[in-house]
Amino acid sequence: MSSSKLISCNILLFSFHQFLLLIHTKPLVPALYVFGDSLFDSGNNNLLPTIAKANFPPYGQNFVQRFTGRFTNGRTLPDFIAEFVELPYPPPYLGVHESIPLTGLNYASSACGILPQTGTIFGKCLSLGEQIDLFKLTIESKLPTHFKSSEELSKHIADSIFILTIGSNDYIQNYLEPTVFSTSHDYDPQSFAQLLIDALSNHFQRLYKIGARKIIMHEIGPLGCIPHYTRKYELTGKCHEETNQIVSYFNHKLHELLQSLTSTLQGSVFVLARINSLSYDVINNPSKYGYSDGSNPCCTTWGNGSAACIPWLEACPNPNQHFFWDGYHNTETGNLVAASLCFNNAQFCTPFSIRDLIQN
Repeated sequence: MSSSKLISCNILLFSFHQFLLLIHTKPLVPALYVFGDSLFDSGNNNLLPTIAKANFPPYGQNFVQRFTGRFTNGRTLPDFIAEFVELPYPPPYLGVHESIPLTGLNYASSACGILPQTGTIFGKCLSLGEQIDLFKLTIESKLPTHFKSSEELSKHIADSIFILTIGSNDYIQNYLEPTVFSTSHDYDPQSFAQLLIDALSNHFQRLYKIGARKIIMHEIGPLGCIPHYTRKYELTGKCHEETNQIVSYFNHKLHELLQSLTSTLQGSVFVLARINSLSYDVINNPSKYGYSDGSNPCCTTWGNGSAACIPWLEACPNPNQHFFWDGYHNTETGNLVAASLCFNNAQFCTPFSIRDLIQN
């Protein structure tokens, strides 16, 4: 069977698997908590005064609930992780108005980042600090009534999986677009990376203090390879390597940070998801992964392929053959590949795969 047919079959199987979860199953972990930006947002920005939204077609054209606010054609990476651990998709926090689910929540907010100013040019979004504030509120005032004791609640949180992706917008808005902010004039690439890492370290320590113990953080992807940048520069290859080099300083420091936190915060495991090298390989060798196109967006976007999908315009007929959905985000198949690797492969999600975390 070809790689593309295998990916299509896997997507159908996982759709059936999610249906079975609705009938009866016992989850592998108590809950899945999601933090981040538009790569993980499942609808929080729908309820915020911002232009950074994806609650219209063709977004969600291959998702069972259609256009929910996910910035892709189907499921996000956390959606697949939820399926693997036999949990329902964590709903967007701002969309929950009744009883808080015990199986997890999604706090991710499109356009936002590690720094509080990131995303403000588009309106209101939830910075990582604000997302953690909302999680703290959840733990302190909304979940305790569901547990017999504080110890039982603490165990629930400690055994749950926390998954994050954040930082891309800090670079795109604050550093790589000097007409928006002056950050690139104030910091060299290494200093800016350290600024983000120091802030991220504080956020992680807050999560730990609240009770999180199993935390998976994704690298920033190869931004120099996304259509938003490949269509702005004359390239010698498929990517703008100067942009990739700037981002690499953050990813290198991130690896060191996660190792340091694991060794200093007792009982914690901080896992690095090596998404950068995987995405770079897919973009430069698409046929290896069953794609016919690793460079161009599937939907018709603003800015000649470099931005978000234009509402209601028909997308390409074969999104599974495209790695990119719009000028920034990948298709569902890319999310499936990365989620599968993180669940099973300790070389991709290191030092432990999610399967390892569950068994520990």
